[in-house]
Amino acid sequence: MDEFSAKSGSLMDNGGVSTSTSSTSSSLSVFTNYPLISALASFAVAQFIKFFTLWYRERRWDLKQLVGSGGMPSSHSATVTALAMAIGFQEGFGGPLFSVALVLACVVMYDATGVRLQAGRQAEVLNQIVYELPAEHPLAESRPLRELLGHTPPQVIAGGLLGIITAAVGHVIVIFTR
Repeated sequence: MDEFSAKSGSLMDNGGVSTSTSSTSSSLSVFTNYPLISALASFAVAQFIKFFTLWYRERRWDLKQLVGSGGMPSSHSATVTALAMAIGFQEGFGGPLFSVALVLACVVMYDATGVRLQAGRQAEVLNQIVYELPAEHPLAESRPLRELLGHTPPQVIAGGLLGIITAAVGHVIVIFTR
């Protein structure tokens, strides 16, 4: 038995589950999960930027901006990009885990500029049609559809850049706190 097999055998005697107490407790801690923290931080920063951008443009506060979709920058793009970059920094950019995260990020960003953007534009048209219906029409009093669903390419690019910056800053913090 070679050295690697001996080490992995002693740690993986429980059906492939690590039995090392110190590595298990630290690796399962959500609070030290750098990719997760990076993704959540990027999401929060993107949502706060949207919140303050709306105030700057329209001089009004809208708390829905803290949790809503659509707008500049794309929080979905920021989240998945930060996740992919953090996984790349932590696990390496050549591994399968980074590949999965990168594909996920590409799918989310493509969907934001494609399907969701078009659904938002269709909602705008449908809302206008319903608005123009006569008052006696059964649909005249229906609740308007949400129009801000997707993102324009600049919003997605800005979200992606925010995600990269957030993951890079997080990586620097991880390096200096070791």
